[in-house]
Parts: sequence; structure tokens; C-alpha cells
Amino acid sequence: MTKQHTVVAAGHALTAEAAAEILGDGGNAFDAAIAGMCMTFVAEPVFSSLGGGGFLMARQASRTDAQLFDFFVETPLRRRADDEVSFFPIEADFGPARQEFHIGFGSSATPGVAQGLFAIHEAFGRLPMKRLVEPAAREAKRGFPVTAFQAYLFTVIAPILKNSAGTRAIFAPDGDLLKEGEVFRNPALAETLEWLAEDGPRLFTEGDIGQAIAAQCRNGGGHLTPDDLRRYAVLVRDPLTWRIGEASVALNPPPSAGGALIAYGLAFLRAYKALGKPIDTAALGAAMMATNAARSSHGLELGTLLERGFLNKEIEAAACAPPAYRGTTHLSVIDGEGNTAAVTLSNGEGNGFVIEPHGFMLNNMLGEEDLVEGNSGSWRENVRMSSMMAPTIIVEDDGTVTALGSGGSNRIRTAVLQVAVNLLEHGKDVPDAVDAPRLHVERDGTVSFEPGFSEEDQARLRALSEKTKAWPERNLFFGGVHVARWHERRGAEGAGDSRRQGVAIVD
Repeated sequence: MTKQHTVVAAGHALTAEAAAEILGDGGNAFDAAIAGMCMTFVAEPVFSSLGGGGFLMARQASRTDAQLFDFFVETPLRRRADDEVSFFPIEADFGPARQEFHIGFGSSATPGVAQGLFAIHEAFGRLPMKRLVEPAAREAKRGFPVTAFQAYLFTVIAPILKNSAGTRAIFAPDGDLLKEGEVFRNPALAETLEWLAEDGPRLFTEGDIGQAIAAQCRNGGGHLTPDDLRRYAVLVRDPLTWRIGEASVALNPPPSAGGALIAYGLAFLRAYKALGKPIDTAALGAAMMATNAARSSHGLELGTLLERGFLNKEIEAAACAPPAYRGTTHLSVIDGEGNTAAVTLSNGEGNGFVIEPHGFMLNNMLGEEDLVEGNSGSWRENVRMSSMMAPTIIVEDDGTVTALGSGGSNRIRTAVLQVAVNLLEHGKDVPDAVDAPRLHVERDGTVSFEPGFSEEDQARLRALSEKTKAWPERNLFFGGVHVARWHERRGAEGAGDSRRQGVAIVD
């Protein structure tokens, strides 16, 4: 059997293909991640945009440690008076439920994606940026069929995509939102990507696009100014590192919350195992409940077994930053040398207005439910926002490297936790670890679970709480974990999560 050397896992076939194309052209994992990121702006526009933010967990094959590139959004330096701000609610329609989001220019935090692309490229890139944007620019120009999943997402946030003439021109060019099979094009975004490759991040900080962002925010009721864009900086952080069994897990550190909460779940399960208890469905449910309690109180119920001082500090640090937990996608890449990239991106749902004539929306991160107080929200100025996003790299003692992460709002932490446990504790291969049924425990105690659990496990889950919800089928509610795994001798394997139309390419 031929050993496979490279692997890409992503939330859209075009995203995975863009990354794989760059690997085939001699690029490394970080080049491929940049190309995949650019394709998400085109093919996954509900989740990702040049107007948003994200994180990349990077591990070079020549190093034992990982680095976290933080290019997530930041609250504006100054806030305008409420009567000057465009900030208003819309209802997203999920079918069984509806959810209120806030949009308008006043909902936009300072974006960091453009600067993030170039920070990653400067640190690790091998191919020129012009080559890395080519796949995304090509597809944006010629167009591609809308998938069933993307068409569904368009209907969920229809009020955002039909809010302005600019969004309608992209998502509803004939008056109705594009449907499955219809061709999606965004030539303006293609030109923006090509221009960005030529001019670099200054295009967003002080060049024409930065000026357009500032002008449209000034005239349209937003907070962002040229100073916000110029002063934004990508931060390179040491990961929050944890161990489970014989593996070291590199997690997104504070001010983001996801990594600290996953570490808490892993610590709880380790303590559970030390007491001679199995890490089964009931243990996972108990870990999620304990994590919720720790998140609320910043206290750890298991005391020294969970290394109280360390994790308490991490969870409290994450809790102090304003939250932005929605609208995410993920990409994992490992190349033939063992270089590893896990990148998670978000635009919230978008603010409902296109930066003209550049083909993308700014984020609506300041419209997060926990921040919506008063006419234009409640947030502290000049603060890097907290995220549940958790791009993760796992290194096992035998040299096996795994990159994973997920979309899914506050379910990200439980989705990543469960897949990691499936891989490391239960010895599942990657497709089975991703495909296994999932559960999630909300902060109000509701235990939700997918079909596929045994009757005995379902009974254990119902015993955890008076509030339970048995979902009739697997659902994107439970995240979309895209996994790449590699070992120098055994080769590569991967899986894209079908809950979010995930695709893996192993070559």
C-alpha cells in the first residue's frame, strides 16, 4: 500500500483543493494554509472574510514547540455616540429556532485577517503570495456551483445577505438568494485578493482598502477609523500546552476561551481516569458540566487534581475579554515534511454591508449577544476579543502529529474535546473519531446528543440532567471538526466533518 504524504481537511471542497494545489506546487503547509484561507473568503463567505479575524496554530517540522498566531478582531479605539451609530437587530432563521443577531457598521470590530496572512507568510512562507491567492481569485472570477450546505446558510442569515445593495449584488443578483447549483461569483473579491498580494497588508492599514473601510464606517455609522487599522498588530503567543496520556496538546491561549476550557475538560478526564473510572460517555458529560461550572465561577471543583491555580488563572483571563463566539470555519494541513498548520477563521455573520468596491463584508463581532446592551452594544475599547475558536496541534510520543479544530460557536470546545479523546483514549482512526456521535452540555444544564449512542449511554446522559435533547439526526450544531494526522513512517490520514460538508484530501 502506497504511503500518503500530505493531508488537507477543510469545510469546502474548493478550500481543500486550493491548499492541495499549493502543496502539489512545492509549497509547505503554511503556504497551503494561506491559500486555503483565501479560498474560504470566496467559497465559505458566511463564515469567513477579509473583514474578520482568526488564529493559526503552527508547528514547524524542525521544532518541538508550536506557535499561535493571533489575528483575531479587536474592539475599536474609540466609540461613537449611540445616536451616530448604525447598529440594529435581525433574526436568523434556523428552522426549529430563531436567533437575534445585530448588524450594521456599528457592529464591526477591527479586522486582522489581511495582516495575519502576511505575518504567517513572512514567518514560514515558501511560495510568493501572488501564487497563493491564485486559486481563490480564479474561482471568484469564473464562478462555481453553490453547495446545498452553503445555500442553507444563505437562507439562515437571509436578512444580512439581503440588507444592502452591495450584499444583494453578490448573494442575490437576480433578487432571490442563490440556491443550490446556481453559480456564485465575486469578481470584485478576486481583484482585491490580487491587489493584496501585490501591495501587502498596507493596503488594509493605510492604502485604498483601509481608506474605504474608514470612510464607509465614518459615513455609515461605524466606530472604525484609520488609527484602528494602522495600530492593529498580529500577536504571536505561546500555546496553552496540556497533556493527555502520552500526547502533548497545544491549545489557543487567553484571551481566547476555547483552549482553556478544553484544557479544563482534559484535566477533568485525567483526574477521572486516575480514580480508576473509564473515560466514557458519562465521563464526557460530567467533564462538560464541570467545565461550565468552572467557566461561571472561575473555581475548580476538583482542587489540586485539576491544578487549581494554573487553570483558574487561564479561565479567568479568558473571561475578562469581550466574547465573539460565532460563525466559524476551520482548515488543517500537514505537508510531507511534517510541517503542521491548524487555522480557524470567523466573520461572525457579517455586518450586512459590503466594502465597496472590494467584494467583502466586515465582521459583526460587536453584535455578540453578551455585548448587546444599549443602542450600540457594551464593550471595552481597544481590547483583543475573546473567542471560542481552538485550532489545536497534538504531538504524541511516537511522533504522530495531529491538527484539528472546528466551527460551531460555543460547541467548538466540546467538539474538539470529543474528537481528541476518540483519537488518544479510544484509539479510533481519524474518520471514525470525527464521525462518532457527539454530545454537548449547555451552561443552563441542557444535555444535547446526536443519534448513535447506545441505549445505555443515552440513559446515562439523561441521568446527568433534567433537561435533555435527543437530536433526530447528526447536525452542524455539534461542530465541524476537520482533522489532519501524520507520521513520518505511517504517512498521512485525514477527515472532513460531514456535519459541515467537510472534505479531506490525502495525497
